[in-house]
Amino acid sequence: MAEEKGSGEEASKRVVHTYPLVKSCDMVDDMKNEAIELIVTACEKFATNNEVAAKVIKDNLDEKFGPSWQVAVGEGFGFNITYELKTLLFLYFGGNLGICIWKR
Repeated sequence: MAEEKGSGEEASKRVVHTYPLVKSCDMVDDMKNEAIELIVTACEKFATNNEVAAKVIKDNLDEKFGPSWQVAVGEGFGFNITYELKTLLFLYFGGNLGICIWKR
């Protein structure tokens, strides 16, 4: 009986990723790694304010890789975008926080 209860608790546990989980990316490796580092830093620093995190990410990307970057940070969104090739990155961070960056 105790075994059944233990296995039920295991099944109901939610997996939370503490690392960035990249879902889609067409960037070159160097740009991808720098972008992920910027995203993780901003999302950890502004964990309670997605709008400020998005602004910080955008400002840093504009400075580092040139203007016209777009950033979406949130928990429940979908998107259909037109973007410059080799500039799209979509990842999850902290379990359910989605971050999408792209350049127009």
